Amino acid sequence: MDSVRMMLTQYLRAAWRRRWMGVIVAWLVCGAGWVGVYLIPNQYDSTARLFVDADAILTPLLRGIAADSAPTTQLEILQRTLLSRPNLEKLISKTDLDLTLNGPSDRERLMTRLAAEVKVVPQTKNLFTISYRDKTPKLAHDVVQTLLTIFVESATGGNRADMENARRFLERQIQSYEQQLRGAEKRRADFRARYIEVLPNDNNPNVPALEGARGQVQLLEGKLQDALLSRDALKQEVEATPPMLVVETGPGPQQQLPQGVGPGTPFVKTKVQEAEDQLAMLRLRLTDVHPDIIAQKKLIEALKANPPEGPALKAAAAAAAASGAAANAANAANAANAAANSIKRSVPNQIYDQLKVKLIEADTMVISLQRQRDDAVRYRDRLEKVQREQPGLLAEYQNMDRDYSVLRKNYEELLGRLQSANIAQAADTQADKVKLQVIDPPEIPRLPSAPNRMLLITGVLLGGLGAGAGMTVLFGQLDRSFSTVDELRTLGLPVLGGISVLGLAPLRQRLMTVMRFGAAVAVLVGIYGGLVVHILRSAALI
Repeated sequence: MDSVRMMLTQYLRAAWRRRWMGVIVAWLVCGAGWVGVYLIPNQYDSTARLFVDADAILTPLLRGIAADSAPTTQLEILQRTLLSRPNLEKLISKTDLDLTLNGPSDRERLMTRLAAEVKVVPQTKNLFTISYRDKTPKLAHDVVQTLLTIFVESATGGNRADMENARRFLERQIQSYEQQLRGAEKRRADFRARYIEVLPNDNNPNVPALEGARGQVQLLEGKLQDALLSRDALKQEVEATPPMLVVETGPGPQQQLPQGVGPGTPFVKTKVQEAEDQLAMLRLRLTDVHPDIIAQKKLIEALKANPPEGPALKAAAAAAAASGAAANAANAANAANAAANSIKRSVPNQIYDQLKVKLIEADTMVISLQRQRDDAVRYRDRLEKVQREQPGLLAEYQNMDRDYSVLRKNYEELLGRLQSANIAQAADTQADKVKLQVIDPPEIPRLPSAPNRMLLITGVLLGGLGAGAGMTVLFGQLDRSFSTVDELRTLGLPVLGGISVLGLAPLRQRLMTVMRFGAAVAVLVGIYGGLVVHILRSAALI
């Protein structure tokens, strides 16, 4: 620890002996540095802030209807390509920068410098700034204003130009596909008209014509067999049914009359007899297991179990009760006369007539089905002959139909895309889909933004003081003299002693020396303070 202290003391003594050299170096460095700081030209910043609204209302409304022009992506591309070479050339031509050019090499250097010094900084997703620094305030303002104009023109006009190019392309493609589609339709129609019997039906294109014809023949064969069976059954019923029926005007001698009805009383059918007649008519057309036959039998059984009293029977019963024995005697006397006077006659059988009409209808149906079956068989044979002679005809038509379907699908998709492009173009041109708003327009700067003279002159002061101190230390290291007796003894020579300075005169002299040294440093710091005050006044801060 003592050795370190002794070494520091030695360095300080060596530096103190050369203090004026350090003062001179500090003055020279500070003077030169401060002059250099004031010779640096002022730099002026011009800044503009731009807000981009990608229309958060109209864009979602048109999603899925109009072509999505992706305004956010386009603005990001514009932001990155704002400093492209064409835009920089346009910037140079629209400002006074071209007045400083003397040749192509100057233009290249200027474009490189502009690409490096112009700053486009995004602050948020929709807000970003454009700034430029130059020694001329007006030129800095003109550069930012021109870049702002170029950006707005590119954002509003670029998308419309791209949309117009896309729309023209779609129109050309639609015209081309329309011509191809018409040609395909004509070839398809001609081919179908030439081989219409062989090709599938438009209503059911998945089923070939030959398969449909075979199925039709089988269907008609089945219908014809059913019609023949029905006609034969009707013939048997007609043969078993008599065409005429024999009827009597009154009841015969063998006929049983209902109780209370005399021989001279007109015969009235009961409900049981009517049900039995209806059952007989049903048996002419149906079998015994038919539901109608079974239901009619159940009705007859129910009527027999609970026979209703009809008005005729009631009247007969009332007459018989009123007449008493006299009526019975008269009835017995007239029985022989009624049996002798009964007359038989033949009447047409209505059931037979109905069966004949149905038989005629069945014959007509059989003839019609036979004709349809024969036509279907001839059509099937013709299709089989054509298919045997031209086996690749159906495959050729399928290929032709497939090409036509692809062309039609592409044509309809292009039409839909064209309508989407028209809607998107109308949104861009009429509704201002992308809105650009300049929040802070560029202004001509009045105060310089660079250089930071306060920081520079402070650095020069610290550098000058450091340079002076360093110079004294450096020359102290190069000094080969001895400051103490101990340093002399390190040489190995015998040292008897040292003589110290006595009296007050050396002390006053040291004080004066310190005061002169302090005054030199204080004057240097005072000059620095004056420069600081001048800078603050220039910046209108005081």
